[in-house]
Amino acid sequence: MDELVLDMQDKMNKSIESLRQQLTSLRTGKATPSMLNGIEVDYYGSMTPINQMSSVSVPEPRQLIIKPYDKNDIKSILTALNKSDLGINPINEGTQIRLLIPALTEERRREVVKQAKKYGEEIKVAIRNIRRDYVDLAKDDDAYTEDYQKKMLEDLEKVTGDFIKMVDQVVADKEKELMSL
Repeated sequence: MDELVLDMQDKMNKSIESLRQQLTSLRTGKATPSMLNGIEVDYYGSMTPINQMSSVSVPEPRQLIIKPYDKNDIKSILTALNKSDLGINPINEGTQIRLLIPALTEERRREVVKQAKKYGEEIKVAIRNIRRDYVDLAKDDDAYTEDYQKKMLEDLEKVTGDFIKMVDQVVADKEKELMSL
């Protein structure tokens, strides 16, 4: 394959990894430390991710324990958790914070599946934009013969189709996981 196609594949792989990261942050009814990704705490004037100022553990499948490295940070962590869109009330236990993850209702599962599909659509758009950029590069380069350009455009389309299918599969797997809990 041409270097152009391989470069495009690399960028599309990064988009797929981005989708996987987004999907791990969705609340599924199971406790995972990645649920706290994106929640930042005001730590002496600068916004700091929770996992950089505390240890996060999963003692039970539906429970998270957050132990700040400094006990004085509990109030700021509680404030950040309450402001977040987790929808979970944190329990202050003095030296640690406990998060009890409630089981998802059928309605909430459907909402989370919709969110997962939305993430998938955003990544599909990103992949198509990557394809468009590389198609423009291939068409604008005069170093390629007409036949070679045609073959390269076919390769670009094939790779794009494969990645779109991969996005659909990743989202379908997440949907299956969510609906089977």
